[in-house]
Amino acid sequence: MKLKLLFYWAIATIVFTSCTQSDSPRSALPLPRGQSQVEPSSSQKGVTLDENFKIVTGQTIYVPVYSHIYHQDKKQTFDLAATLSIRNTDLNNSIVITAVRYYDSEGKLIRKYIERPIEIAALASVDFFVDSTDTSGGSGAKFIVEWVAQTKVSEPAIEAIMIGSGFQQGISFVSPGRVIKTHSNGNSLLTN
Repeated sequence: MKLKLLFYWAIATIVFTSCTQSDSPRSALPLPRGQSQVEPSSSQKGVTLDENFKIVTGQTIYVPVYSHIYHQDKKQTFDLAATLSIRNTDLNNSIVITAVRYYDSEGKLIRKYIERPIEIAALASVDFFVDSTDTSGGSGAKFIVEWVAQTKVSEPAIEAIMIGSGFQQGISFVSPGRVIKTHSNGNSLLTN
């Protein structure tokens, strides 16, 4: 029995140590509440959309997010961290993300995650983070993501991943985005 407990303790120690140690600068420096987790890279750059930018295709995507879920007959909430993942699935062409906005359960804008459009290179991705302690969105939070391209491209994969741990359990699930508007043939999508 003692050997079995020692074995489980050793495994738990290894798992805990590997989960809490990281060489990644993203996990070393926590960002202020609501700040984007976009890191500059060669696959992402800020762009300016002007009258010379001809939109061939684009979409507005609604992505459900849960900053908490209810359990035990709605008497308690289980807080969740959320990551919005935007992945350019096109093999050859970039897309431009023009807006990433976070709304609460009542439809009120909480924050904008980008101040200016960003270009995402072919097969590149970008993510945005909502901390588990940020419950301002409520159980009905959502992201609205807008993207455009100057050529026909395959649609990006846009989804939210929620994860939380507590009460001696962990939970994670994915929430896919849904297209609510399509933009094409030179239609302007310059939003604030």
